[in-house]
Amino acid sequence: MSQLRVLVIDDEWNMRNLLRIYLSNEGFHVTESSNGSEGLKAFRSQTHDVVLLDVMMPDMDGWQVCKKMREIAPVPILMLTARGEVKDKVLGLGIGADDYVVKPVDPEELIARIYALLRRSSHQAHAVVREQKLTFPDLTIYPERRQVVVMNENIDLTQKEYDILQLLAQHPQRTFERDAIVERLWGNDFLGENRVIDTHIKNIREKLQLAGLSYNPIKTVWGIGYKWDDSSYYSLNV
Repeated sequence: MSQLRVLVIDDEWNMRNLLRIYLSNEGFHVTESSNGSEGLKAFRSQTHDVVLLDVMMPDMDGWQVCKKMREIAPVPILMLTARGEVKDKVLGLGIGADDYVVKPVDPEELIARIYALLRRSSHQAHAVVREQKLTFPDLTIYPERRQVVVMNENIDLTQKEYDILQLLAQHPQRTFERDAIVERLWGNDFLGENRVIDTHIKNIREKLQLAGLSYNPIKTVWGIGYKWDDSSYYSLNV
């Protein structure tokens, strides 16, 4: 069995040393980072099974680091902090942390929580079916579950709004006339005005903007219709 790897990110040497002793005695391979930037570099360059992440650090706080890590890989993250307020725990868990331990750390509790996270992560890895997703800056579309995520938040779109968004995103090189969108979504039996598409596009743009998306992914092609703004980064992941 390969040795489990733990990344410890904490600006206090004493805490890192203490955690290294605990974890090494338990048989873990420990990588240490003294600040958030260094920790992110280690996270990107190596594979880890779990991350222990301090909240209060001088260059980047743990919440910022956690958020960036969640954009890279779904590795279990356990946050360590001297702050025990409920609102801090809620914030940490809300941005992607998997667990939260208040210093001073009890070694037996810490090890138990790490193993619990590893078991949970293993179960999730076996349960998740790989699915297609459309990825853009701060925007991800999951066609199989009809889900749109902006800045790690789910966006509530109507059925037709979602259908239009997915149609355009899946064909970033194509300009769609309004009639073509209507035919795709309603078929040939639609008796209304094709300008209904304009209303749906307006609603989509407003919802994405309210969610914090910094750009408009749907481009108006005057006199014709709409297309996906292919100047934004596009990737198809399966």
